[in-house]
Amino acid sequence: MQVSLIHYLILSAILFSLGIYGVITRRNAIMVLMGIELILNSANINFIAFARYAGMQLDGQAIAVFVIILAAAEAAIALAIVLNIYHRFNTVNVDEISRLKE
Repeated sequence: MQVSLIHYLILSAILFSLGIYGVITRRNAIMVLMGIELILNSANINFIAFARYAGMQLDGQAIAVFVIILAAAEAAIALAIVLNIYHRFNTVNVDEISRLKE
């Protein structure tokens, strides 16, 4: 059995769906961040799969590297914000942090 573009797209769709499910249904800020990481990883799989099968040479890999750098920066900043929220409110539950509006 040969692995084709369809296999990569199905894997990417499953990861994207799990990421969206994690972002929508979770109340914990850390779990929401993990869902966002799954979404970004599914985009990376698409970039690399299309680079391999559509003849884009290294363009897909270069874009995937930039997405990985973006994900690392997002994780660092978001975790710093989550730690600050935890020190102030003693929770990372997204629903209980509505006092930030005040």
